[in-house]
Amino acid sequence: MIRRAFHLRVVFLDTLASTMTQTDLTPEQIVMLCICDYASQVRGKGFPLTELPIRQRQGMGLAPTNLMINALGQTPATPWGALGELLMMPDAGTKLEIPGDDHHPDAYLLLADLVQLDGTPWPNCPRHLLRRAIAALRDEFGLQVKAAFEHEFHFSGVDERVGDAYLAESVDSAGNFPATLLATMRHNGISPESFLPEFGPRQFEVTQAAALGMTAADQAVQVRELVRRLARRAGGRASFAPLIAPGEVGNGVHVHFSLVDINDEPISYDPANQHGISSRAGAFLAGVLRDIPDFVALTAASGISYDRLQPDRWSATYNNLGRLDREASVRLCEAPTIKDVDPTTATNFEYRAADVSGNPYLVLGALVWSGVQGLRDELSAPIVTTESPEQMSAARRQELGLVHLPGSLSEALDRLAGSARLREWLGSEFIDSYDMTKRGELGLLAELDEAERVARYVAGY
Repeated sequence: MIRRAFHLRVVFLDTLASTMTQTDLTPEQIVMLCICDYASQVRGKGFPLTELPIRQRQGMGLAPTNLMINALGQTPATPWGALGELLMMPDAGTKLEIPGDDHHPDAYLLLADLVQLDGTPWPNCPRHLLRRAIAALRDEFGLQVKAAFEHEFHFSGVDERVGDAYLAESVDSAGNFPATLLATMRHNGISPESFLPEFGPRQFEVTQAAALGMTAADQAVQVRELVRRLARRAGGRASFAPLIAPGEVGNGVHVHFSLVDINDEPISYDPANQHGISSRAGAFLAGVLRDIPDFVALTAASGISYDRLQPDRWSATYNNLGRLDREASVRLCEAPTIKDVDPTTATNFEYRAADVSGNPYLVLGALVWSGVQGLRDELSAPIVTTESPEQMSAARRQELGLVHLPGSLSEALDRLAGSARLREWLGSEFIDSYDMTKRGELGLLAELDEAERVARYVAGY
C-alpha cells in the first residue's frame, strides 16, 4: 500500500508539472476606473476588461473620503470618515488606451462620474461641478467654452545641462519618449500641438488642441497620465510639481480658453472693440478677473504653489488682463496679423495662475462660473494692461481694480471660504471639505524646511 501510494503521488506530481508547463497563461487585461480627486491625483480601482459591460451598468463603489487623500498620500482630515458610499460610473467617451510593448501589457483607463447609490449626481463630484457650470453658460447665454491645458513637467530621463532651454537637441536627448507620447495622444483622439524643451533644467512642455468644456478637462487628466506612464517606460520619471527645487523655475499649467456659440462659431473677437475683445467675452473676462483672488486656491492648490506666484518668475501676481504679458493672471493672446490668419478663431485668453495641484475640472469650473456671473452682471470689459502691475503706483492699481493675489495657500483658502459667490456655485459642503483637506495637507508640512516641502511634492506629482 505504501509503495502504491508513493507511485500515485509521483504520477500526480508528474501530471501537474506537465500541465503547468503546457498551459498558455494569457494575461488578463485590466481597466482602471478612475476619478481625479481634490489633490488632482488620478485614483481608482481596476477590473478585468471582460467585466466592462457590468461596470458600465453598475459602476464601482468608492468611499467619499477617497477624494480627501492629499498629494502627500495621507488623509489627516475628512468630514466623512469611514462613512458613506458612492458609485464611480464610467464615462465611455473617456477611454484611454496605452498600447503595450515588450515589457508592458496594454493599459486601459476610464474616467468616472461620482454618483449616489440611487444614480443621482453627487454634488461634490468635480466633474459634476464643471458640468453644472457648462450648462449654466449654455442655457443662460447660448455659449460654450473651448479650452486647452498646457502642461510643463520635469523629465528625469535626460541629462541635466546648463543652458539647454529651447535647444533643438534637447528634444532629441529624450529619445523615443516625445514621439511615443504624441503618437499615443493622437491614438486616443487628443490632437497634439507641440512638445518643447522649456526654460528649467530637464523641463519640457506638451500642448494639445483646444476642445469643448468637459472634453478639455478630461484630456488634461489623460495627458498627465500618458506623460507619467510613458516617461516611466522610457526609463525616467515625470514630475509636474509646481517646484522641483527651492528657487528653481517651476512647472505651471496654463489654460487657454475662448468662447463659441452653440454652433461652435467663435464669438470672442470683435474688431470694433478695443483690443478686439467682444462685449460678451469682455463681460466673461471681467467676472473671471473679479473672482481670481477668491478661487485661486482651486487652481494653485499646493503648499508650494505660491512660491511660484511671485514677480519676475513669469507667473501671475495680480488679477490683471495683460496684453501679451506672461506675468498676467490672464494673458490676452492676440492673433497674428499676417496673411491668412483669421482673428476670430485665433484670439484666445490664457489663465496662468494654475499648476498641476489644481484639479482640471475645478480649474475650468471656476473660470466658467466666474465668467457666467460676469455675463449675468453685464460687467464692462476689463482694461487691458500693457505694463507690469508691480511697476504701477498703488493709486493706478486701485483705479484699475487690481488686487494682489494671495501670498500663500492658507490665505487663498481664507478667500475661498469667505466667498459667497463660490459657495453659491460650488456648495458649502464642497467648499468646507476642500478647505479641510488642504488645511490638513498644510499641517503635515508645517515642521518641514523648504527643501523637504518641495521634495514631498516632487514625489507626489
